[in-house]
Amino acid sequence: MNFKVPSRLRRLLVDSVELPQLKFPMTQPLSQPSRRRVSTRPSSQRLTEVLWFGRNPGNLRMLEYVPPGVKAPMPLVVVLHGCHQNAEDFDRASGWTALAREHGFAVLYAEQKASNNPNLCFNWFRPSLVTRDRGELGSIREMIDFSRRVHSIDDSRIFVMGLSAGGALASALLATYPELFAAGAIIGGLPFGAARDAMSALDVMKRGSSRPAEKWGELVREVSPEAARYPVVSIWHGDADDVVSFANAEASVAQWLAARERPRTKGRLRLFEGGERREWRDDYGHMILELVTLTDFGHGLPVGSVVDGWEPANDTERYILPAALSAPDELVKSWKLTA
Repeated sequence: MNFKVPSRLRRLLVDSVELPQLKFPMTQPLSQPSRRRVSTRPSSQRLTEVLWFGRNPGNLRMLEYVPPGVKAPMPLVVVLHGCHQNAEDFDRASGWTALAREHGFAVLYAEQKASNNPNLCFNWFRPSLVTRDRGELGSIREMIDFSRRVHSIDDSRIFVMGLSAGGALASALLATYPELFAAGAIIGGLPFGAARDAMSALDVMKRGSSRPAEKWGELVREVSPEAARYPVVSIWHGDADDVVSFANAEASVAQWLAARERPRTKGRLRLFEGGERREWRDDYGHMILELVTLTDFGHGLPVGSVVDGWEPANDTERYILPAALSAPDELVKSWKLTA
């Protein structure tokens, strides 16, 4: 395969190296976040790092926020950052812990380490790391199980959201553990099984894939052949994304319709200022899949309005962008997380 990869794409992916994991049976609060933020909603909560949660086969970090005073079993939202990002900066910019405190749900961040990928990308393109109970998927499954054991978590209300490489890893989690998640969001991401190494990942990011819809669906059914149900999937993508081609959003739609053995229709269209939303429903009228297309929107997490005069302070904030809709806010409503 001979093609010239733009430098911006090339920087997003590198070969990964697996190193032995360290285990420390304790938790540790992280430093207080700075006041600089993208969203107009302040996020003054603190993430706590869990230094031992299991075998950690993918050698990832676990950070969490659990709102105080919640007695009833609460929902859990798993958040996965993109390349060049970390949990603390992503949380400040997205406002997830502020939403969690306001509405009474727990937030779990999985964070990549430079020892696994120097650009801090999750290794969604390496089959050995996105296999059930192995690699990075195995680590995130252990994090979720730790939260379920230690906190009062409603097992029927576990969700996952990922951006870019985190969105591709969210696809893998939803396909591999459909029984675990009620719903998930793939933002600027890719379908499950889109690549098998770094070079094919760069190619599919740039061009998309011509794989037939049924083949996309087979990838899901092969890893979860006994799935009794599939989670509701929300796909968000900018039509001007120059890092991950919009063709990948269309492939994700094809994948989940085929996995559910639903006909490929155009869905129910709803327009909003700055984009459109297409919904697909089951025979009972329940939404099973949506595609939110943001017009003239690039690569990043849509967050709505921003502070006047705001400029990105770090690599994380360069991929947190103003938009007509805020993905975290909309997902809180869609997933019925409001208190």
